[in-house]
Amino acid sequence: MFLHYLDLAWRSIRAARGLSALMVLALGLGIGACMTTLTVYHVLSGDPIPHKSARLFNVQLDAADLADWKPGAEPTFDLTRFDATALLRDRKGLRQAMSSGFNTAVSRPDGEVKPVFSSTRYTSADFFAMFDAPWQHGGGWSAADDEAEARVAVISAALNDKLFDGADSVGREVIVRGQPLRIVGVLKPWKVQPHFWDLTLGSYTETEDFYLPFSTAMALRMGHWGNMDCWGRGANGGTPQDLNASCAWIQYWVELASPRDAAAYRDYLVAYAEAQRKAGRYERPVNVRLRAVMDWLDARKVLPADVRLQTWLAFGFLAVCIVNMVGLLLAKTLHRSGEIGVRRALGATRGDIFRQFLVEAGVLGGAGALLGLLLALGGLWLVRQSPNGYAPLAELDAPMLALTLGLSLLASLLAGLLPAWRAALVTPAVQLKAQ
Repeated sequence: MFLHYLDLAWRSIRAARGLSALMVLALGLGIGACMTTLTVYHVLSGDPIPHKSARLFNVQLDAADLADWKPGAEPTFDLTRFDATALLRDRKGLRQAMSSGFNTAVSRPDGEVKPVFSSTRYTSADFFAMFDAPWQHGGGWSAADDEAEARVAVISAALNDKLFDGADSVGREVIVRGQPLRIVGVLKPWKVQPHFWDLTLGSYTETEDFYLPFSTAMALRMGHWGNMDCWGRGANGGTPQDLNASCAWIQYWVELASPRDAAAYRDYLVAYAEAQRKAGRYERPVNVRLRAVMDWLDARKVLPADVRLQTWLAFGFLAVCIVNMVGLLLAKTLHRSGEIGVRRALGATRGDIFRQFLVEAGVLGGAGALLGLLLALGGLWLVRQSPNGYAPLAELDAPMLALTLGLSLLASLLAGLLPAWRAALVTPAVQLKAQ
């Protein structure tokens, strides 16, 4: 019976090509606009590490002086080296990592390959396990290496390809700032978006290519790229990276065994901040923040407000398109009252008529889905040409493709409910008498 309904739907669409094309166009435009903005929203609002984001927390401490202080204001986003080192030493979490970003030249000792200017992260040993870094060869360094300022490093698959043609380079050396570092691990291609552990370099920057212990980076007098907030006497004649400098520039994350442990860890942070205040290091009242990954991204407004607005506007436009389709289907239904009356007189039930017209709306929805998909792909291509940092991520993945087709079918069926119900109410006797 369903095939018969499909045949009737195709005949009806061919008999009113112009009206049918108009309905497909209206639905396609609505689906295209809606899926373009919804895909961008999906990309930007996604959880970068969903299986453990509720257990990963960013730490903020208000170590600044009283200049420009406002009660309850947000603390600085980063920690001073003194505070980050103290928290790392206490090890109150399951894992903890202090880190910061830089760019540096990496080369081979034999000089056979030109130095590669690489995005760099100097961090502590737990970083890789905390953020589930995937290993291609070897692994990370140990906490003992952190303490010993070990000359070790981890490189990305991309950097390994450039320096060693993709071969297993564990145990080989690279030269950084004139010093040899031994490679202990090579990562698989690793894409984490947003780049949540350090948003100061850009929310959607690529994952780093070169990693080394924080203590080693400090021994090599590496600089710093990203946000830095200094106050009071600042570096006090030294550099902002010095242990006792009044400068916040280090990102600090902690992994807890359970989200329920967050309250106890926050109590620890409050006690630490209070102790620093009594010691005279902190001038402001205690003001700590401990946020899980998604709360951190929301606090930093990683999802632009205009993307939210565009998504709502696109859904509004889709609703207008559906209403227009309802009106066109109603007009078509009224025009076919005579045909409906004949079918009813020949034995078709109201249910048969209802299903026939609903199947016809579904066929129009399928055509609208294909058009909407093409328009969405075109819209996403235009988004990728924009200068926004998230533009390269605007791709239609499999879940969004399925949602496009499902949303189009749902929209067409909703649009077809009223016309189908109206068609089922047609009285055969009245229509036959009129004929």
